[in-house]
Amino acid sequence: MTDVVRANDGPIAVNVEKDQQYFWCACGRSRKQPFCDGSHKGTGISPIKYVASESRKVFFCACKATKKTPLCDGSHNDS
Repeated sequence: MTDVVRANDGPIAVNVEKDQQYFWCACGRSRKQPFCDGSHKGTGISPIKYVASESRKVFFCACKATKKTPLCDGSHNDS
């Protein structure tokens, strides 16, 4: 398994739509952060599916250290 790459030092705000599926990049290699573009292939790390329960703005983790995957929990402030 390959190490996770820190994509950014803060969260990425996204307006999500109710009942839509989003695939969060868990490896940090995607060029379409915070979403997967397939760059994880061969790393042993898979994207995380997120289904929006309502239409609203959410903050996806970009440091990849969150314990509330895939949403930001402030872990980027700890490093």
